[in-house]
Amino acid sequence: MAESAYVFQRVDDQRELERLRVIEQVFDPASRKRLLDNGLQSGWHCLEVGPGAGSIMNWMGEVVGPTGRVVAVDLDPKFLREVDRPNVSIVRADIRTAQLSQQSFDVVHARYVLIHLADYEVALTKMLDCLKPGGWLVLEEPDFSASRGIVGEEEDLASFYKVSQAIAKMYVTLRMDYALGLKLPALLQRCGLQDLIVENDAPICAGRSGMATVMKMSAEQLREKYLATGVVKQSDLERYCRFADDPSTWAIYYATIAVSGRKAGG
Repeated sequence: MAESAYVFQRVDDQRELERLRVIEQVFDPASRKRLLDNGLQSGWHCLEVGPGAGSIMNWMGEVVGPTGRVVAVDLDPKFLREVDRPNVSIVRADIRTAQLSQQSFDVVHARYVLIHLADYEVALTKMLDCLKPGGWLVLEEPDFSASRGIVGEEEDLASFYKVSQAIAKMYVTLRMDYALGLKLPALLQRCGLQDLIVENDAPICAGRSGMATVMKMSAEQLREKYLATGVVKQSDLERYCRFADDPSTWAIYYATIAVSGRKAGG
C-alpha cells in the first residue's frame, strides 16, 4: 500500500482550518443536494470519508436523526474536536486500512479524498465493501486539467498558466492523478455501480469569489511545493495571488466531477 501523502500536511493549522471553512462555504450546498437527491433521510447509516472540518458530517447527523448514525473516518481528525452529536462518531484511521463493518452503510461520501492517494482504487474498494446492497456511493473529485485563465493582464495570465502547470506537476511527482475526477464515471462503472449520475462543474469565477479565494489560500500554503516543481518562480505566485484577489479577472480554477452510483442488490 502506498504511503498517504496529503499535500496539505505540515501546513499551519489555523490557516488550513480557514481554507477548509471556505471550501465548505463554496461546495457544501452542491454536496448536500447530491446526498439528498440520492435519498439521504432519517434513520440512514452514513460513512463520511475525509470529513475535513466536519460540516457535511454534522449536517448528515442532523438529517439522519437519532435513529441514524454517521461515522467519519480521517487520518488526522484534528479539526473535529467540537462534535457533540450522539449519533456521530469519529474514527482516526486511514480509510484503506480502517476496521469498518462491511455492508453496513446506506451512503458513503467522499469529497476531494481520492486525489491524495496514489493507490486510490484500494480506498474505493474499501468504501464499496462498507456499502449495503442498494446503498449509494457519492464521490466528488477535482480535475485540475480544466484550469484556464480567461480575463486578466497578459503577464498575469501567463503566471496563472504556470501555477496550473506546477499544481499538475506536484501531483504527478507524488504519483497522484491531478485530473482524477475525469476517471470517476468509468471507474465506478467498472466497479459495477448502477444508476450512475455524473456532474461536471467547471465554474468560470471572478477574482475574490469563493473558488478564487480557495486557490489563493492553497498557493500561499503550498508555496514551497509549487516552487519545488521548477515550473514557477516566486513572482509567478505573487501574480497568481493578486489575480485571484482581483474581481475584474476571470478564470476556471478547476472542475469538480461528481459521480453517484448505487451498489447492486438491495
